Amino acid sequence: MNYNHIFSKIYDTLEETENPGEVASYIPELKNINPNKFGVHLTTLDGHHYSFGDSDEKFSIQSIAKVLALVLAYQLENEKLWERVGVEPSGTPFNSLVQLEYDKGIPRNPLINAGALVISDILISHFNEPKKQFIDFVRKVSGIPGIDFSVKIADSEKSVGYTNAALVNLMKSFGNIRNDIDDVLDFYFNLCSIEMTCKELSRTFLFLAGYGVCPYSNEQIINASKSKRINAIMQLCGFYDEAGEFSFKVGLPGKSGVGGGIIAIHPDKYSIAVWSPRLNKKGNSIRGMKFLELFTTETQASIF
Repeated sequence: MNYNHIFSKIYDTLEETENPGEVASYIPELKNINPNKFGVHLTTLDGHHYSFGDSDEKFSIQSIAKVLALVLAYQLENEKLWERVGVEPSGTPFNSLVQLEYDKGIPRNPLINAGALVISDILISHFNEPKKQFIDFVRKVSGIPGIDFSVKIADSEKSVGYTNAALVNLMKSFGNIRNDIDDVLDFYFNLCSIEMTCKELSRTFLFLAGYGVCPYSNEQIINASKSKRINAIMQLCGFYDEAGEFSFKVGLPGKSGVGGGIIAIHPDKYSIAVWSPRLNKKGNSIRGMKFLELFTTETQASIF
């Protein structure tokens, strides 16, 4: 299939429509992004690459990194993990305190902020040098040694991280945070600060298209059963209170980030990363979602 031609055709269609939405200006460092950037990169399991636009420009992957933290925590904790975080769609905003209080400090799923804070707490409990050991894991999965946290973005998030501090304090009061609150927040803000290009992001997530196996290293990152469950969580929870909309229109497991990125997986075929910084009110890339909707329609390929 000529994916490059399809990318160009879809982009031309998008250019004929409005480009609404705003960048994530509540994080100071992210408000400086050019809102009109657009990139896409698709990597197939058999090693073919297809790209379009600003696909080689680094951006902050933000909440997309929560999936990688979840993979590592699931490896370490196995089914015990689900005693501290659920697997249900949230139906509320990604930083909801109301729902968390109602659920007595147990986050609905690992991809909302509260859930990712619990995952951060779990990784801190397992590692002597959690930030180093986590970024080493990301580098191993991606095969790219240069991937790193952004100090600027992490510091920027810390400067306005009041709601995340409220979430972690609330969970601490219910006994679902075991480590020092400042350590958990520091790990979480660094987790969300990782920068990648669309090409790097697509390559990094390819193991979830390969049932847990990295096709370029042939290493089993996570077993097939757990890979299936990670994809299911992405399908149900990857877009917060808009996950149903993404599943309905796109039909692939995916995860968004407020940096404007989206990763989507077609098991046994490919992973695709899209970047477009303008967000809707639910924190998801408007053009990224529309692009993937048109892409799965044009290719007549989704998991359904």
